[in-house]
Amino acid sequence: MKPIALSLLLVLLPFGLRAEHAAGYSALPAADSVAAVSAADAARLPAEADALREKTSSWERILERLPAISGYVQLGYEAAEHSSTFFIKRVRLNLAGNLAPKLGYRVQIEFASPKVVDAYLEWKPLRQLNVKLGEYKVPFSIENTDYVPLKFELIEYPLGLRRLMGFEDVCGLSATGRDMGATLYGGFFRRDGYDVLSYDLGVFNGEGINTKDRNTSKDLSARLGVRPFPGLLLSASYYRGEYGVSYLRRVRYGAGACYDRGPVVLRGEWIGGETGLPAGDERPAGGLLESSGWYVLGGWRVTRTLMPVVRYDTFLENTSAPSSRQTNYTAGILWQPAKYLPWHLDYTTSTNASHGVSNRNVVAVMFSGIF
Repeated sequence: MKPIALSLLLVLLPFGLRAEHAAGYSALPAADSVAAVSAADAARLPAEADALREKTSSWERILERLPAISGYVQLGYEAAEHSSTFFIKRVRLNLAGNLAPKLGYRVQIEFASPKVVDAYLEWKPLRQLNVKLGEYKVPFSIENTDYVPLKFELIEYPLGLRRLMGFEDVCGLSATGRDMGATLYGGFFRRDGYDVLSYDLGVFNGEGINTKDRNTSKDLSARLGVRPFPGLLLSASYYRGEYGVSYLRRVRYGAGACYDRGPVVLRGEWIGGETGLPAGDERPAGGLLESSGWYVLGGWRVTRTLMPVVRYDTFLENTSAPSSRQTNYTAGILWQPAKYLPWHLDYTTSTNASHGVSNRNVVAVMFSGIF
């Protein structure tokens, strides 16, 4: 029996080895199957990539429509001979964005004395011709147009601008230099990132911010700017209109120059005006109040964060009454230890030609926090 069993084992052994060999190979996928699976995956990849791109572009479109949010807070302390006080200068929230590739918008809200200060649409089809519609800064003078509060080197704007351009206007307006209207603006002769010639031509209600016109006439504002070389701006402005239900005259004109490049800032402007007087005023009813003022400012950026500034600023409210002149001498320091944390320290001596008004010496410090 043993020889027979041994013989059978020797005969069947090769068949067993061949079966195991075949079974081992059958556990692996066939080459044709691998190729089919790879082809299917390759066919799905472009479709999945397109779907991912479509989702990404949808989110990008949504994000592009959302407004960019920014703002700032300005607060401080001032002391004079007979007074001292903390103050909140401005608390602004700004929303800006685009509704279409060349159509933008901006809304700016003031919370210190709650009001909307900017709300406008801006269409920019060409560099030479753009349109702004809504409520915004009146294009008049260099400082009202080009030097917003966060760019301005001192705490207070000059007397002529405040008294003749709707800040604390002699006609009674208190509108932060803004009004409601429409403006065409643009620039020509592009050179090294700036326009040699620029213009603004606007039509406004003439009653200040958030206020409907109280008569049927509209006010006109025009501004022309020339930049002969980098850093230098020459500007001329004209404003003509009527305010109130009595159509009282309000005319403003001004000219100025500014050099702001590198460490040096030099700026000066003259502003004049004619203002119709309402009935019951101390001056003759129906008469005109002629006013004029000018300033000159100089600053030096000693370092990237430190800038001393000086300004001579004078305003004659009534050109026929020399005693109505006020003159301010201001020395200040602008310190910006961080990009979003500028500090101002100003000392102002204010003199009045009128013997009935005391001179003042004021020290003020203001902190700005930008977000």
